Amino acid sequence: MSKRRPAALSDVQCVSLVQELLRERLCHQKLPDQPIGLDSQYKHLLELLRRTAVHGESNSVLIVGPRGSGKTMLLGCVLRELMSLKEVQKNVLLVELNGLLQTDDKIALKEITRQLHLENVVGDKVFGSFAENLAFLLEALKKGDKSSSRPVLFLLDEFDLFAHHKNQTLLYNLLDVSQSAQTPVAVVGFTCRLDVLELLEKRVKSRFSHRQIHLFSSLSFSQYVDVVRLQLSLPQDFPDHRFSSQWNQSVTKLCEDKSVLEVLKRSFNSSKDFRSLFSLLFMAVSRVSVSHSTLCEADFLESGRLISADSKANVLHGLSILELCLIIAMKHLNDTYDGEPFNFQMVHNEFKKFIQRKSHSIHKFEKPVVMKAFEHLLQLELVRPVDSGVCKVQREYQLMRLMLEHGQVMEALQRYPQCPTDVKQWALSAFA
Repeated sequence: MSKRRPAALSDVQCVSLVQELLRERLCHQKLPDQPIGLDSQYKHLLELLRRTAVHGESNSVLIVGPRGSGKTMLLGCVLRELMSLKEVQKNVLLVELNGLLQTDDKIALKEITRQLHLENVVGDKVFGSFAENLAFLLEALKKGDKSSSRPVLFLLDEFDLFAHHKNQTLLYNLLDVSQSAQTPVAVVGFTCRLDVLELLEKRVKSRFSHRQIHLFSSLSFSQYVDVVRLQLSLPQDFPDHRFSSQWNQSVTKLCEDKSVLEVLKRSFNSSKDFRSLFSLLFMAVSRVSVSHSTLCEADFLESGRLISADSKANVLHGLSILELCLIIAMKHLNDTYDGEPFNFQMVHNEFKKFIQRKSHSIHKFEKPVVMKAFEHLLQLELVRPVDSGVCKVQREYQLMRLMLEHGQVMEALQRYPQCPTDVKQWALSAFA
C-alpha cells in the first residue's frame, strides 16, 4: 500500500509558521556551534578557564572589543564547552557582576553572597573590611576536608565601571585572591575601552595578569549578506516544500537586488553588530502577511528608513512656529559668537529683532509666552544647560547649548505645513 503524502498547508498556515519561525530566530539568538572568526580567542579563553576549573590555577583576563563584537557570545560558547565536563559541573561556581547594576562595592558584595547562596552563612556577622568579608565567603566554599576549595569564576561585565568605585576595593581584592594560592579564582572582565588599564590604580594593576583578549570584527560585506540569507531562509524540513522553495528563491533574489544591498551596506557601515542587523530584518519580516506572503524590496527600504530615522528630527515636526523661531535665533547666535553658549535673554533679543523686521507675518508674543516655549525646548532636550543647574543663576541668564545640527532643522522646516516664507528665509540665512 502506498504511503500517503502529507496534505499541503494553506497559505494562512504557511505565513503563520514562517512568522513564528523567523521571530524565534531573530529575537532569541542561540549560541552558534562555534564562534565565527574567533578560533584563537576561543581556544585561549577556554584553556585559561579550564586551568582554573580543573587544575585549580587562579587566573585573570580582560576581553576587549567594541559593542556587538561577540564578547558575551565568546564567553557563552566557552562556558558551554567547559560545563560539558563532569568534574567541572559539580565543582565550579559562577558569579556574574555588571558595572551598570553593581554601582558600589557594598551592592557588589551582597550580589556575590546571593549568587554563592551564602546568605544563611553570613547572617548578621559584622566585618571590619571588604577583604575580610570576601575571605570569609571564599572560606565558606571550601570542601569538607578543608584541603581544597571550589573554583569560582567571577565575570565582570562593563569592567571599566568597576574602576570608578571608591579605592577600587572590589577589583583589588578579587585580583589579590587570584594572585594568592588560597582559592582557585578566575576573574574575567569585559570592556569596550582600550585604555582600561590606565584607569586602574597602581596596586590593582600590579595584581592583574595583564592578559588581554582583543576582539575586532573582521567580517566582510559578502559574509554579512550571507548571514542575512541564512537568517531569512526557511529550513529543508519546513512542512510545505512548495512554499519554502518559493520563499527561499525570493530571499536569494533579494540578496542580489541593488537597492536592498544599498540598505544592507548602510547598516554594515554604521555597525557590524548582528543585533542591529536582526532589528532591521525583524522589521522587514513583520510586514509579511497572508496578502503579502513573500519579502520584497519595499519591505527592506521601509525598515531601513525606520531604523535610520532621526528621533530629534521627528521631535522637530511637532514644534510650534514660535519654538522653531527660537531654534533659528539660537543658530544665528551660534554663528555670531562662534559656538559660544547663549542664554534666554540673548535668544529673546534676537527673536525680537526678527519680529520688528517682519511684524506683518509673525504674531508678537509676550515675553512669558516666549519663556514657556524656551522651557519646552529644554524639556525636549533640544537645548541643554552648560552648568547642569549647579550655580544659582536666574533662569533668563542660565547658559545653554543647542543640541541640533542644521540639516535636522532645515528638514523640519521643509516638511512643516504652511510654514511662513519669512521664517524659511530667516532660517536659510542662518543655515546657509
